[in-house]
Amino acid sequence: MQIETIELRNYRLFRDAVLTDLPRLTIVVGANGSGKSTLFDVFAFLKDALTQNVASAVARRGGFNELVSRGQKGPIGITIKFRESSGRLATYQLDIANDRGKVVVHREVLKFRRGRRGQPWHFVDFSRGKGTAITNEAMYGQKGVTAEREERVLADPSVLAIKGLGQFTEFRVVAEFRDLLENWHISDFHISDARSSAEAGYAEHLSMGGENVAQVAQYLYENHPDQFEKVLQAMRRRVPGIDRVEAKPTEDGRLVLRFQDGSFKDPFIARYVSDGTIKMFAYLVLLYDPKPHPLLAVEEPENQLYPELLQELLEEFRGYALRGGQVFASTHSPDFLNGAKLEEIYWLVKKEGFTTVERASDSELLRNLVAEGDLPGALWKQGLFKGVGLR
Repeated sequence: MQIETIELRNYRLFRDAVLTDLPRLTIVVGANGSGKSTLFDVFAFLKDALTQNVASAVARRGGFNELVSRGQKGPIGITIKFRESSGRLATYQLDIANDRGKVVVHREVLKFRRGRRGQPWHFVDFSRGKGTAITNEAMYGQKGVTAEREERVLADPSVLAIKGLGQFTEFRVVAEFRDLLENWHISDFHISDARSSAEAGYAEHLSMGGENVAQVAQYLYENHPDQFEKVLQAMRRRVPGIDRVEAKPTEDGRLVLRFQDGSFKDPFIARYVSDGTIKMFAYLVLLYDPKPHPLLAVEEPENQLYPELLQELLEEFRGYALRGGQVFASTHSPDFLNGAKLEEIYWLVKKEGFTTVERASDSELLRNLVAEGDLPGALWKQGLFKGVGLR
């Protein structure tokens, strides 16, 4: 699966914003307060709405009046267009309203278009807890086949229809989209957490903050040695001097990461390793996960990382995207941007209190300058990304 378009309506700073033609690796830049974190929060909101309900997801963000764009009554709208596994473009639309103080699903639609001109099939079409779902999805697109619909009523008008339907195999694309929302991952890495020793235990996947990196490293070493070797190979390529990394148990039953530098006889434990080394290792553990996340969001990966490592890290992100995951990363770093392709860069522009989205490759000036050999990060630093500022 790949998300190709995101449309936001009345979602905080995004009164009416669209990101189109999204590649597998998307880099988002913008001045402080332009909405980078809010953009990433859209994925978290959808996940919260799915695992709980829309009312709970809105409440976690301060309530409807805090989430809806200033001066707007709603509804709050999120539309995701994605390429599902068979290659067809599907559209998921969610509109959320405030109904006399209660947050409800105003409209929820999942649809496909049959060919370029055919009318779309609304596989899911619900409003305020009532709607229909197509039961013969497997027959979609076959000549002479008409949609067979079944009416359903949800117990709670703030519950997403895909929460229930996605559990059934006959709703394959619903299940795929549900899987995307449930298994996306945001990385908010904290160096101090990764440096400390961890309780010995079991952890298959890196947490949001990275505090379990030693446990995950041990899990990879014991259960997926091929993937762990790929992490080490990448470390040798990206961080010169590092020959080996191990999660060493201590006498009190904790795990400590140890890094072997080829120039020294004894290894260094994590607390004495540079910020750049420990952070690069944690990112590689995330990126070489045997069960990669379908969508990975990383906010400001340049923090605590040496500038010369940023383009190396960007190459690892791109490799992850090419292996099947989709990556969104926000940045303030010209060095990180220098490794990006122009079509991968989107920038946020705040005008009159609301944010719009521009794509770098749509700018003729930027295209010409890059064609002449200029680097995107250098152009951004010069102020040639209109509306984008530095820290």
